[in-house]
Amino acid sequence: MNLRFSSDDIKAEAKRLGFFACGIARADRVDEAYANKFRQCMERHDFADMHYMYEHVEKRLDPRLLMPGVKSIVCVALNYTPAVPLSAESYQIAAYALGQDYHDVMKRKLWQLAANLGISEGFRCFVDTAPVLERYWAQQAGIGWIGRSQQLIIPGGGSMFFLGELFLDIGLTYDTPMPNRCGNCRRCIAACPTQALTLEGEQGSRLDANRCLSYQTIENRGALTEEAKAAMGNCIYGCDRCQQACPWNQKAVANSHPELQPSPLLLQMRREDWTQLTEETYRKLFKGSAVKRAKYSGLMRNIHAVEENTPQKS
Repeated sequence: MNLRFSSDDIKAEAKRLGFFACGIARADRVDEAYANKFRQCMERHDFADMHYMYEHVEKRLDPRLLMPGVKSIVCVALNYTPAVPLSAESYQIAAYALGQDYHDVMKRKLWQLAANLGISEGFRCFVDTAPVLERYWAQQAGIGWIGRSQQLIIPGGGSMFFLGELFLDIGLTYDTPMPNRCGNCRRCIAACPTQALTLEGEQGSRLDANRCLSYQTIENRGALTEEAKAAMGNCIYGCDRCQQACPWNQKAVANSHPELQPSPLLLQMRREDWTQLTEETYRKLFKGSAVKRAKYSGLMRNIHAVEENTPQKS
């Protein structure tokens, strides 16, 4: 590929397309400390039954095996901080799933980024569906750091971001990895209702997906644990409590992307509507939505669990 653009050109075009942040890292093997932590998570079964996390390990640890010839990893972040919350009279859904499926939204924007730069070969786009350690590479690209919540935290933006990567077979100017800035803060750990997050090391943490409400209510295909049922509150899909507790999210600016806004139908939903949700209405509500990940049966399982824990009005 003939280089007709610079790193600054890439970042300027990414910003024009609506990405909140963009950074570039050199494609290389993941550093040994992070690789060891990933292997430890596998050994402890911290990824629960998300089988894909235990596959293609070497490709996760070395992106050059995923795309031969890759030299640069362009990392982008798209803000999904809610602009319009669901009604307090409704059951709640994790913020990332309020709009259209982020996989589709991000992929379209990444392909557009490549096209606008004149890139037609020697590249690949990834959004959460390939063995790529997205948060690690975003930190290496200087976008933010991996906080104790295990989310990427971006200064001035917080942690509610979708991440994506553009792999390129050309060398560029690379950014400096961002150091951890969580300091002594433990708010995300204190806010976790099932103690899925625990301290590990001076600046680190462990996330046990087996106990995490996001795993339990989305990825888990079996019955909810009693611990999960008791901790769900009024949220029927996912959990944002570690992010809501993070000080870096207190001044986050709401996203303005039309495709990430909740639909009028979703905004009209009340608790009694959820209770009586039919499969037909479910399909209308979540057409092109990430909520379909849990399937109708999974969502109804979650709704029934929340109902059981909701005091009945006399």
